[in-house]
Amino acid sequence: MEKSKVNILLVEDDKSLSDWICDYLSNKDFNVTQCYRGDDAVNLILNTQPEIVILDGMLPGLDGFDVCKTVRKSYNGSILMLTARDEEIDEVLGLELGADEYMLKPVRARALLTRINKCLARNTDNQTSDTELPTPDKTLSFNGLHIDPISQEVSLNNQAIKLTSKEFEVLWIIASNAGTIFSRDMLISQVRGLEYDGMDRTIDIHISKLRKKLGDESKDPKKIKTIWAKGYLFVPDAW
Repeated sequence: MEKSKVNILLVEDDKSLSDWICDYLSNKDFNVTQCYRGDDAVNLILNTQPEIVILDGMLPGLDGFDVCKTVRKSYNGSILMLTARDEEIDEVLGLELGADEYMLKPVRARALLTRINKCLARNTDNQTSDTELPTPDKTLSFNGLHIDPISQEVSLNNQAIKLTSKEFEVLWIIASNAGTIFSRDMLISQVRGLEYDGMDRTIDIHISKLRKKLGDESKDPKKIKTIWAKGYLFVPDAW
């Protein structure tokens, strides 16, 4: 039985670049659909649910960051953002809005293929982890902090804390193992199904956002500590 092709939605308004990426990925046996506007992309993503969306940051109709924010809650595939802007704030914003990968232009063919394969590995890992959600009797409470693994709701001192799915995963892992130091590669392998390559800052960003949302000090954190050269430590008695 022939294996079905992976569906990729390519959202890029530069037609020559879009055609080049499409031809390259089609030759690698991917099924690629091209789209040139952000507002059109939203409907395509939600209606077709491709395994991967390659999303330009600057698009007519609706920019890529707004597309990512709009579809993220209803789209379970991977979003790989492309941008010509070499600004750290753009990378942070893209990841915070739900992008899984972030690449700068000009696009290199083999690097793009590597990122796509990482996305596919992550999708497979997430499908596996979805079947292993914690059971209700494992609900966690640390003084004023409560973490519900079924609804994925978090509250601190009776105030609901809104987390992204990735932020919840990171919090659940470190809170379930309170008092244990988790290195970046350990967290990445559990949250994303990838090996840490020494350059991935995604975990650092998620930890930073968790500290901010949970009222921890960014310069001298007491609740989610940074252990120099080792990783992160969830302190159970600090809440």
